[in-house]
Amino acid sequence: MARIKGALNARKKHKKVLKLAKGYVGARSKQYRTAKQSVMRAMAASFVGRKQTKREYRRLWIARINAAARSNGISYSRMMNGLKTAGVVVNRKMLAEIAINDSSAFTVLAQKAKQSLEA
Repeated sequence: MARIKGALNARKKHKKVLKLAKGYVGARSKQYRTAKQSVMRAMAASFVGRKQTKREYRRLWIARINAAARSNGISYSRMMNGLKTAGVVVNRKMLAEIAINDSSAFTVLAQKAKQSLEA
């Protein structure tokens, strides 16, 4: 049986990593070993970044809802609790959009939340 050499598969692997490292400075984009380390670190950082983006957006939505709710005379936590008890199912992203673009509709939601808390 003929011996199988690993040159072709190694070449494919190296080319794949070097393609991912395109644009990196110096040896990081030219040499396989340093490119592999840089790509591995970049992939780990991008994974973490995707999670952080979700957190940051949620914080932004909550800040916007809180500001709009306080202008209507209710705190964020009381408003969310009031909406939940009133049976209004709107996520924070949509509430933030309503708070920015349609303040009259947000005022109606705030009044509903207040009414459900009083009852």
